Amino acid sequence: MKLNALNNFFFIAFPYMALIVFLIGTIYRYKTTGFKFSSLSSQFLESRGLFWGVIPFHFGLIVVFLGHLLAFCFPKGQLLWNSLPIRLIILEVTAFTFGINIFIGLAALIVRRFTNPRIRAVTNIMDTVIEFLLLAQVILGCWIALGYRWGSSWFAADMSPYLWSIIKLNPKVEAMSAMPWIIKLHVIGAFLIILLIPFTRLIHFLVAPIPYIWRPYQQVMWYWNRKKIRFADAQWVHHKPRNN
Repeated sequence: MKLNALNNFFFIAFPYMALIVFLIGTIYRYKTTGFKFSSLSSQFLESRGLFWGVIPFHFGLIVVFLGHLLAFCFPKGQLLWNSLPIRLIILEVTAFTFGINIFIGLAALIVRRFTNPRIRAVTNIMDTVIEFLLLAQVILGCWIALGYRWGSSWFAADMSPYLWSIIKLNPKVEAMSAMPWIIKLHVIGAFLIILLIPFTRLIHFLVAPIPYIWRPYQQVMWYWNRKKIRFADAQWVHHKPRNN
């Protein structure tokens, strides 16, 4: 009875709670503090460590997320693809490789956040919470990939119907309830991240600069002699500007 109550809470009540908070919180934040609807980039404070963290993290995250999304939207197509063993192996190895990319990039970002005093000065509690939550989620995902093989198949066969039942307001948790505890934690972690998105920098994915792909190049006009521009490592020759 207690186990059933926990399953009902974490896989029925909690998902709806997370989705409602995400929807209301996102709208409220956009209406009240729309200028903060971004990642609040810290690149101007430190760039090198950011590059080695952001690139593997984002590329890995995009590939893994799209893999989950395709299995969710087209479960029958996923199972058809996996019906050939070599294609299933290629898919599993690729997903695990990009999962490792996420881990490496996220670890680099966490180290950067705690070792660079300038970044640490602009870090708030939610930055720390969401980064460690993402790290735990990635570790669980890689653990599942190694310990519970062929996840793309059982995701399409069991997880996808469960998620669709949530969307259709007719939750069916039988298959989810029978999953190993590590998979349950992974699912709970995913809904927890969704719940926290309106309160963190992750909200910036809703305003990703996709139009930059097709917009015209920005033209920059120079009205001074570029040879006389002061380089960052050069000494001040006249006086230090007031805003630096």
